[in-house]
Amino acid sequence: MAVSHPSTAAVTDTSLVASGRRVIEIEQAALGSIGERIGEAFSRACRLVLESRGRVVATGMGKSGHIARKIAATLASTGTPAFFVHPGEAGHGDLGMITEDDVVLALSYSGESDEVLMLLPVLKRQGNRLIGMTGKPQSSLARAADVHLDVSVAHEACPLALAPTSSTTVSLAMGDALAVALLDARGFTADDFARSHPAGSLGRRLLLHITDVMHGGDELPAVNEEASLSEALMEMSRKRLGMTAVVDHDNRLVGLFTDGDLRRALDTDLDVRTARIADVMTRMPRTIGADQLAVEAARLMETHKINGLIVVDAAGHAVGALNIHDLLRAKVV
Repeated sequence: MAVSHPSTAAVTDTSLVASGRRVIEIEQAALGSIGERIGEAFSRACRLVLESRGRVVATGMGKSGHIARKIAATLASTGTPAFFVHPGEAGHGDLGMITEDDVVLALSYSGESDEVLMLLPVLKRQGNRLIGMTGKPQSSLARAADVHLDVSVAHEACPLALAPTSSTTVSLAMGDALAVALLDARGFTADDFARSHPAGSLGRRLLLHITDVMHGGDELPAVNEEASLSEALMEMSRKRLGMTAVVDHDNRLVGLFTDGDLRRALDTDLDVRTARIADVMTRMPRTIGADQLAVEAARLMETHKINGLIVVDAAGHAVGALNIHDLLRAKVV
């Protein structure tokens, strides 16, 4: 028998917006209630992980499995070694991935998922500590767990109360809370985070230093402060960075000459053939240290609306140069 569906012509923009807002309101309320349950059980779960010599093994079926996989990924990237094991595959050999030192984090909103419960006797016999995350404190999984984290919700956002919505949102938030609490406890830093994300944009922003992108040595455009404007233009042309550092006899930076300075000079009555670079350079230009992060150079350029920077050492010597194109090539911006 065919199932009849209401015509989409009867659906209005107003009803769609109202439905979407209702979901957000229900899930906000669910998140508000879960905060009140971060207490002794939560701290015991954290201590189980901190005291373990192994990893966190997250598992769950269906939507709970998707959340468990995300929690494992978040833990792993924030200083707590973790991975996901599918409970169905675990019963067919993947249990061998779990060592006796590992802490198992099992997710099941009902607490009665057969595939998860089937693993418990083996895990208990092996000596694994178990953290259960369910919405039913009296469920089989909750009773078997060493620590139970209550993620129950008053209502699912799904109007049929069938699709996991509020419950998966709350479970994910509880997983995030675990990961961040453990991060804080371990003293995990931004540098630690970057080392586990070297290929991503976050890693580049946190690991890439000025020395990694600057032009130094013979590639550094620089002229003496007694040079002529034409000599400075030749140096800019050779090094092709759109600027040149102006230095004294000790190689200390005294000024900067850029394409913008050239345009401003051409708007005056200045004789380009006889002018000295000291007459047209920008004195006391913005600079950056070689030991700073490349992202700080990007921030300086954006703040001060400039396209290039001279890199100086602690004594003010010019040691390098970089422009916005160098940062774009390095994917810092």
